[in-house]
Amino acid sequence: MAFLQLATLGEDGGTIGAAAASNAGFAPVEWQIIQLARRDGLASLRAPNRWDRLISWIFGERANPRLANGRLESLRRLAVDAWHRGYTVRPSFLKAFLKAGFSEGQLETLLANISAQRRAAF
Repeated sequence: MAFLQLATLGEDGGTIGAAAASNAGFAPVEWQIIQLARRDGLASLRAPNRWDRLISWIFGERANPRLANGRLESLRRLAVDAWHRGYTVRPSFLKAFLKAGFSEGQLETLLANISAQRRAAF
């Protein structure tokens, strides 16, 4: 299970220090990205292939959900995966999220918030 393997992903050996625990929140723009990721499909996580380009050529260009800011894009990718798969997000998205400068406390906040909203929807 990817969530249980977080200790191997952190740069500091997986421990949550006082600085990481105190920085467990997100900025308002980051919360907006998390909420907007709810509407993105899993197909938005992969690069466009020939079929996607053909469809866009025939039916017109669709809005690209990818973000230009790499840090916010890693947040969006993890949030999209969490909205669709819950706590079983892909380890590559976890690594990119942590490498982008987010903390493990923020990861726990993100997953708990999305999980609570998913449960409330049912």
